Amino acid sequence: MSERESAQSQTPAQLPKSDVSPWVGLVGLLTLLAYILFARSFPEISAALGYPNDLGRLSGPYSALLAMVLTGGVMAAYSVFVEKVHRNPTTGIDWDNRRAVGDIVDISITKLAGLWATWFIIGGLYCLGRWYWDGQYLFAMQVLGAAIVPLVVLSVPYVLWIDRVLVNPRDHAWHFGAMLVGREAYDMEQVKKHWRSWIIKGFFSAFMISILPIGFATVVDTQTQEIWNNPVLLGVFLFEILFVIDVQIGTVGYLLTMRPLDAHIRSGNPFLAGWIAAFFCYPPLAWGVLGNIINYEVNTADWAYWLADYPALLWLWAGWLVFLTGVYAWATVAFGIRFSNLTYRGVLTNGPYRYTRHPAYVSKNLFWWCATMPFLVTSDSLTDAIRNTAFIMIVSAIYYWRARTEEAHLLAEDPKYREYYDWMQENGVITSRLAKALHWANPRKGQGRMEPQPAE
Repeated sequence: MSERESAQSQTPAQLPKSDVSPWVGLVGLLTLLAYILFARSFPEISAALGYPNDLGRLSGPYSALLAMVLTGGVMAAYSVFVEKVHRNPTTGIDWDNRRAVGDIVDISITKLAGLWATWFIIGGLYCLGRWYWDGQYLFAMQVLGAAIVPLVVLSVPYVLWIDRVLVNPRDHAWHFGAMLVGREAYDMEQVKKHWRSWIIKGFFSAFMISILPIGFATVVDTQTQEIWNNPVLLGVFLFEILFVIDVQIGTVGYLLTMRPLDAHIRSGNPFLAGWIAAFFCYPPLAWGVLGNIINYEVNTADWAYWLADYPALLWLWAGWLVFLTGVYAWATVAFGIRFSNLTYRGVLTNGPYRYTRHPAYVSKNLFWWCATMPFLVTSDSLTDAIRNTAFIMIVSAIYYWRARTEEAHLLAEDPKYREYYDWMQENGVITSRLAKALHWANPRKGQGRMEPQPAE
């Protein structure tokens, strides 16, 4: 048998079944859009019901927060009551084998010590980070500050309840608590897994909550009467709606990492390269790295400026950018309540992941290239054009780096992802055609798979 035939014989005949149902994200999307419509129509609704309205449209930050809570609540309810995800074996829960409280209370106390210490340390890190107390992050600090007391109180009955039915109640949090208490044997590898998960949650939850109000206010307050005949205004409005969808559902994913929802973090990315690549793309590092050091928008205009004299092309370009933003939002919606960076929470093979392994990264980078047009500059400086183009290429390379480290993580964790990887290598709309055009082999079938070094 030839090498090519051997490689083809190892490729799965069918796309592996996704661990995430597309319906969860769709239910969340419909809930979010319904609330946005309600928030925009609140003055008219109030008038129709005969109530005075001093609030106007509900575009404030707490309305954005309520939208996220409602969206997440409906998605969680659908997951439990319709899809019954709490019965999935991957939850690690055996509902039919409940222990007595007395049998697990010592375990739960140790786990609570680990959880509370984790929250205290993360809170201390928030206090040390000056950027958390200025600008957009102030809202996130207010929300998290108000949530900490209810979280501490509710964690007691929750942990006692969940430990009664967990197959292995001595999870990552327990190992960290055991290390702190110093009374029982603990596994340092489990402690590392605990902190990988909580650093991800702490870092990204604050960031996602901080940006909830920004686009939401724009979407709710925008007057749409004048935008329908203007491709630029219409395009920007649709961009904002799609970004709001991405942020709202993405935030739900970071907050609902719970075993009864089968949405827990099974592992954080163990590769240092993955963490570096991801953190380059978010504040505060992004403000220095992407914002200043490799800023690709010096003396640029944008697509609307360069295409202003070509109305037909302006409409076409707006449609293309809306399509790219739509793919980006779809990639988040497809995760349902399991979206988050740097984590393994099951394997997703439907939605846009049916066509490419990294639809969000592909669409986001294409959007930046096509919207910014960094190779065109208002200064008529060839140096500016070369610098901008080189720097946006570096940004795209960072996202390629992120993609490779994420693949290395998932390939090591789950045989289903390995099947998905092999299937996409042969059948993916982007991957297979590009690989065949460049005569690339599937690195999983040889020795070419990247092996980053684990983070300590």
